[in-house]
Parts: sequence; structure tokens; C-alpha cells
Amino acid sequence: MARPRKFDEGQVLEAARQRFWSGGYAATRMDDIAEATGLGKGSLYGAFGSKQELFHRVFDDYCTSVVDATSRDLGGDDEHAYARLCAYVHAVAAATAADVAHRGCMLAKGAAELTEHDETVAERARTAMTALGALLENGIAACQRNGDITDDVSPARLAALMLAVLRGIEALGKAGTSESALTDIARTALDVLPRPGVT
Repeated sequence: MARPRKFDEGQVLEAARQRFWSGGYAATRMDDIAEATGLGKGSLYGAFGSKQELFHRVFDDYCTSVVDATSRDLGGDDEHAYARLCAYVHAVAAATAADVAHRGCMLAKGAAELTEHDETVAERARTAMTALGALLENGIAACQRNGDITDDVSPARLAALMLAVLRGIEALGKAGTSESALTDIARTALDVLPRPGVT
């Protein structure tokens, strides 16, 4: 009969995520994760499989958390949709500026490192980006229904633009761009959305 696990799986996955996030996939060894978790490599392999399988698990969990958080931030009634959108864009800029270690977004980091060679990571990254774009599209459509953004441009096009800007803010933050510059980009991105009575 198999012996029950004597560790908290969530804590182990979080420790593994922090190691992969900080060092990247290639530079992180199973020895590093064993050290971070206090588990032997045999226990890690037995519970999670190979290093690649463990990364897939961690990357999938991270992508899910990002999409879920965005859904919470942007979801709600039409009346307050524009305020939520503004708060979300500025929150991304603020969180990016607060990342003094310049680790960046694990979704972007993992995709940049691995999508050329790992179809599982590539597909998960595409799925996450598509979901983020859809949430932005829904949020912008809500703004349009409430009259806060004009409806002469499709919400899908505006959402694609906003997603590109937000990803750009994160990339610039990783390169060390100042908080004031990131905040200005966020403000400008919101300013270019077509507002009623604004030319």
C-alpha cells in the first residue's frame, strides 16, 4: 500500500514556482527545488514527475491565477466598468514598478524562454493570453454599453491594444523603466480610448 504524502502540496508548488520564477526554467535545478522545499529529489519526482512536468504544473497554476485575478478585477456591473478598467491598468503599472527584483510576469517569462521548444507551455500561454484579451474585451464592451467609451470601434480591437500595452508595461518594468514612466504609459493608454465628447 502506498505511503501517504507527508508534505503540503500547495506549499511545495509555491516554493517551486518562486524558484522557477526567479531563475527561469533552464537555470533552475531539481536540487534547487529540493533545497527550497526541504524534500528529497526522489520525493519530488515521485509526487510531480520530471522537472518539465513540475514546471508545467506550476506554469498552469500561475496562468490560472492571473486570469482569475483579472476576471475579479474587471468583472461587475456596466455602471462601474470604466472605473474598474482604469484601476486595473494602473494596478498593473504599480505592481510592475513594485517588482524591484525585476522578475517580471511568469507567464511572459516562461513563454519567452520555452514556447519555441515546449508546445505545452506555448499552448498554455496562448490560452491565457486569449482569456485575458476576452476579459478586457468584455470590460470594454461594458464601458461602451454604459456610454463611457464610444461604440464606433470594436471592443475586440481596443482590447487587443490594451493587452499589448499592458504586456509592454511589464516588459519595460523588467528592463528597469521608472515608476513615473510606467504610470504615464498607463495613463496615456487610457487617454487614447475613444470617449464620448473627447476629440
